[in-house]
Formats: sequence, C-alpha cells, structure tokens
Amino acid sequence: MRILTQIWIVLLASATCFAADASEFKITQRWPVPGDGGFDYVFFDSSSNRLYVSHGTQVNVLDSNSGKELGEVKPLAGVHGVAIVPGLNLGFATNGKSSSVAVFDTNSFQIKKSISVGEDPDYVFYDAGTKRVFVCHGDAKIITVIDPEKQSVVGKVDVGDGAEAAVVDGKGNGFVNLEESAIVVNFDSQTFAVKQKWPITGCKTPTGLAIDVPNSRLFIGCRSKVLAVMDSTNGKVLTTLPIGERVDAAAFDADNKLIFASNGGGTVSVVRQKSANEYESVGEIQTQKSGKTMAFDPKSKRIFVAAAEVEAAASGKMTPKPGTLKILVVERQ
Repeated sequence: MRILTQIWIVLLASATCFAADASEFKITQRWPVPGDGGFDYVFFDSSSNRLYVSHGTQVNVLDSNSGKELGEVKPLAGVHGVAIVPGLNLGFATNGKSSSVAVFDTNSFQIKKSISVGEDPDYVFYDAGTKRVFVCHGDAKIITVIDPEKQSVVGKVDVGDGAEAAVVDGKGNGFVNLEESAIVVNFDSQTFAVKQKWPITGCKTPTGLAIDVPNSRLFIGCRSKVLAVMDSTNGKVLTTLPIGERVDAAAFDADNKLIFASNGGGTVSVVRQKSANEYESVGEIQTQKSGKTMAFDPKSKRIFVAAAEVEAAASGKMTPKPGTLKILVVERQ
C-alpha cells in the first residue's frame, strides 16, 4: 500500500507540474539597463549565463543571475540582434543602420571587425551544427551566412521577401518567417538552397519563431494575435491559438511543454502542448507595455523580458523614454 501511495503522489505531482498555467508566473525582479535609445532582441547565452541586450548604439551585457552589468559593446549603429560563438569567444551584432555585422570579443567586449552585409540586418543566430552564423535581413530579402572563424561572408539564402526570425532543426533544415508575405521558407542549412515555401494559414505578419525538434513542430507568433503551429515536415498549419498584441518573440520549454509568446501589449501568452497535435491556451503573464522581446533560459526556466516606459515623439510614434529600459525577470512561483 505504501508503494502504491508513493506512486500516486509522484503521478499527482507530475500532473500538477504539467497543468501549470500563466497565473503561476510572476515578475520577481526588475533590472535597470544603463543607457538611452531604442531596444530590440534579448539573447541569453547559456555558456556564460549572460544576457546580451540590444540597446540603440550599444549592447549591454548582464549577469543573468544578478542583473549586474558586466560591460558594453559599442559603438554600434541601430543594433538589433546578437549571436554568440562560445568556442571562439566571439559575438556577432547586427547593425541595421550601417548594413554591417560587428564582431566582438566576449571577454573584453571590444569590437574586432565590421563585416559588410546587405541592407537591414536584423535577427541573427549561431548554428552549432554547421558552425555558421545566419543573419536575417528585411529590406535585402536574404539570409547572410557568415563563417565565424574566418569572420567573413560565405553565402546567402535568397528567400524572396523580408526575413524575420529563423531556426534550425539540426538535421540540415532551416526555417524562416517572411513577415510581409506570411510564409515560412524551408532552406538547406548546409548548401543554403531554398527547399520549400509554405503559406502560414490563418496568420498575418509572422514574427517570433520557435521549434520543437523531436516532434517537427514550428511555433509562429503572428501579429494578427495568433500563435500558429506548423508541421515542419510539410508546412501544414495544425492549429492557431489566441495570443496578445504585437508579438515579437517565441520560445519553447521542451521539459514542461509550454510555448511562450512575448507581446508589446504587455503580456507573455502561454500555450500548452498536450501532444504533438493538441494545444491549448493557458493564459497571459502580465509584464509591461513595450515588452515585445524576451529570452528564455531552458535550465532555470526564467523568462527575461525587455521593456521600457514609452512616450510620443514629435512624429507621433511611441518611443522609449531615456533611461527607462529594464529587464523583467519572470519566474514560476
């Protein structure tokens, strides 16, 4: 009887863990980020437990445990994204205003080189499988491929429209959202050839993208306030679920089967994966307006959201107030 009771307790605990909803997540800390200017992507580097926060003309580097600033990468020109190559102690930051990628030393934070690329370099990531850095471009409608060891361009993927976020599956496939045309492009991450183009049924303006590799599922955050779930083997959209306003980033917690979508309206939407083909919305985590970008630590399960106070500029566009950028640390309670 004791053994059966213990088994039941374990099963109950597992069910409770699986049944987590958004109300269990809270902001536990708010870390100020020095400097002024706009902001974009936040990148969590698991090899160093650091956060790289793009911030106008610089990247602020924070300790992800304490929020302490470790250094700054500057000067940069309209920085958007950061990729880290741990084995080389190098970082790559996209400069949207100068059509270049800055290569910097992750120990000294000093810029070592500037690589000229196409117009509007934005999202960037490192693929350990191919040992390449991939740079997504909006206006240039390509993905630039960089050899990080040589610090030079070695190819490009002609995707035909503005490339937003991208992921790889470790099996030779890359996937990228085309924001304007609401298409996912499947490309070969070794040869850079385009394989397939799939319309994202039920989605307009796709931005954030995450992947579940074992189940071949793509999670696509759409500005039409839905999360689309796509089969990455054939491009079929299996379902769409409601999310918040102005989504810009997505992440997948493979252990707890949760998908997160960060929204500029001031929420992180949470979707549970019940099975590879079944999904349900489990609520919204309240963050702060403007908090559209985030990073996820798969070990600690913390979510890091970048947000600032905003005000109307002379043009009427809402812009961040100087000195108000913070990283909001979201944890499950």
